[in-house]
Amino acid sequence: MWLNFRIIVHIMGLLLLCNGSFMLLAALVSGIYQDGATLDIMLAAIVTLFVGVMAMFYTRGRKKEVKRKEGYIIVTFGWIIMSLSGVLPYLFTGSIPSLTNAFFETISGYTTTGASILNDIESLPKGILFWRSLTHWIGGMGIIVLAIAILPLLGIGGMQLFAAEAPGPGGDKLHPRITDTAKRLWLIYVGYTIAETLLLKLAGMSFFDAINHSLSTLSTGGFSTKNLSVAYWNDQPLIQYIIMLFMFLAGTNFVISYFAFTGKVQRIIKDEEFKFYSLFIAIFAIVAAVVVYLQADVPVSDYHPKVLGDFESSIRHGLFQVLAVITTTGFVTADFTNWTPFLTVFFFGLMFLGGSAGSTSGGIKVMRHLLIIKNGILEFKRTLHTNAIIPVRYNNKTVSEHVVYNIIAFFVLYMLLFIIGALVLGFLGLDFESALGGAASSLGNVGPALGDLNPVVNFSSLPAFGKWWCAFLMLLGRLELFTVLIVLTPVFWKST
Repeated sequence: MWLNFRIIVHIMGLLLLCNGSFMLLAALVSGIYQDGATLDIMLAAIVTLFVGVMAMFYTRGRKKEVKRKEGYIIVTFGWIIMSLSGVLPYLFTGSIPSLTNAFFETISGYTTTGASILNDIESLPKGILFWRSLTHWIGGMGIIVLAIAILPLLGIGGMQLFAAEAPGPGGDKLHPRITDTAKRLWLIYVGYTIAETLLLKLAGMSFFDAINHSLSTLSTGGFSTKNLSVAYWNDQPLIQYIIMLFMFLAGTNFVISYFAFTGKVQRIIKDEEFKFYSLFIAIFAIVAAVVVYLQADVPVSDYHPKVLGDFESSIRHGLFQVLAVITTTGFVTADFTNWTPFLTVFFFGLMFLGGSAGSTSGGIKVMRHLLIIKNGILEFKRTLHTNAIIPVRYNNKTVSEHVVYNIIAFFVLYMLLFIIGALVLGFLGLDFESALGGAASSLGNVGPALGDLNPVVNFSSLPAFGKWWCAFLMLLGRLELFTVLIVLTPVFWKST
């Protein structure tokens, strides 16, 4: 089967048009705040739009069909192209003059990882800060899902793209037509963003900070407009509770939100993943809060009070950090790696959990963990009853062996890539804790890590190759491993 490269390039052009349009929005924000970066951001937008228009113009005679192979190529290289064009505002304004650093910051944005190389965020122009948050928001629901919503205008079907990009193993659709599914997902996504912005503004944030943190929260990204992240508002608990609510919603399958809005409460109650997702957060938050209350005595900075012995503060910080790590949002209200050794290991383990399938969070996902555990328990029964057929059941439905094998393969591959990722970082000179934390954080799209990459530092100390390596791990994690790795196999490029 020969690849239809014309349709691939055509859709790349479409994605560049989308990216350039968002850059114009960032230029508008820059102009409103008169931060001196307006023309440079606008130039970046014009360059991106021009390349996008040329790509679409020279491939206008393409076949209007996207097959599975084209879908994987479009998704993988689409994210790379978006990230490469996304560096232009940083480079043109001089905010991040190094291509390596600019690419790291950009792909960290699009993959909603939230790891940063910036040491003084507050010194950046507001237009750049807004662009930085926009990269999160674009990547959160998926630039490919955005394209699906408007592909019918070009006479192109989008099922192959959705299958390659949709986060998690869940296959729920809200509507038989995939484009209508994408539109409903985006409607919920936009609605939540607006709601959080208004609530944060009412709680005391400036409008600029509110919109930026909403863009980062709903995408489970973690970029902040403050050097101290959300710890900047440690004396305003209401702001942190609002962010917690929307981190929880962003880490929930968006289909659950759709059921809630359409009154299908029973579907929510019966959903196993949602029940265990909520249960895990409650249990882990209690554990963290108790340890913080009894032992922890380290503030996030000298400007904020200690949390030892303060019940409300312990609950808030414990719950906030559990939510931030499980949903892979990456916001911080304190440096959890300095609380206790137990909590350092505790949060490191949470980096492998992930949110719900069909959410904007990264990680392995709760659904996969559930099915692996269920299958493991059933193996005991199969050992005792060798002739019995005992299938795995999820939400009262039988899960096919193919899905179970796929999930087990995903888990094994994920852990193998984590080990390789940590080995490479160790080879580059990182200590044991930093190498493990950096690999887990990058692959899981978490953001803050351990050691020299802890929540109150960043990834700027990594050597250049280390930044490119972590960027690769981020892409692998965001696109669920197989989408990227299959494109790297020789068999994929065979004509038949």
